[in-house]
Amino acid sequence: MLRAMSERVQLTWAYRGVMAVSSPIVRRWGRLEVVGLENLPASGPTLLIANHDSYWDPVAIGIAAVRRRQIRALAKSTLWKAKPLAVVMDGMAQIPIERGKGDVHAMDTAIGELRGGSCVGVFPEGTISRGSRLRARSGAGRLALAVPEAQIVLVTITGSVDIVRFPKRPRIRIEFFLPEGGQARPGETAAQLTVRLMDEIRSRAPVAIPGRRRTAAKYRARAAAQADQPG
Repeated sequence: MLRAMSERVQLTWAYRGVMAVSSPIVRRWGRLEVVGLENLPASGPTLLIANHDSYWDPVAIGIAAVRRRQIRALAKSTLWKAKPLAVVMDGMAQIPIERGKGDVHAMDTAIGELRGGSCVGVFPEGTISRGSRLRARSGAGRLALAVPEAQIVLVTITGSVDIVRFPKRPRIRIEFFLPEGGQARPGETAAQLTVRLMDEIRSRAPVAIPGRRRTAAKYRARAAAQADQPG
């Protein structure tokens, strides 16, 4: 099936391989449900913006979208430190970005890919939530404003945190949808746009705590402590 899909959708060798190896875990074990795939354009500049609660999210979203597009995701640059993984990430045409450092090169690369008609994926929260609502970084908004012809598509993913909680079987749901508030508005700053879009995403996909029992308990305690802090 994946071979037949790759004949219609252009996929790099590494991307096709990672999707094929991971698909049984996400689709079968994870009982993947995909909603709104028709909202993902099959071609042309597209900016995907999603929530991030599990390390499985990028792969799961890629599997959900594989019948229509290959996603070039902005991924943390530390993934390139291990040479074998770096080869795979480069083979998947992913874009390394240094988090929290205003990585101009990564943003310029993503802008160039968008203008060239690619589908670029962004997690504005920067890392997995670990049970707490994180500040939305403005990078997604900057991409949208730099390439106004790009179609913004929002993505929610739920249930992915349960993939590692064997024997509990996950039920993963991924939804692609267009922003209710529309694309970028006149006078809207990059930060304002990103916050608006993430608010809409998180209204449908509340923060979920990742990890197995001990890790989840640690994150749950940390989130509770932060909630008790004044202000």
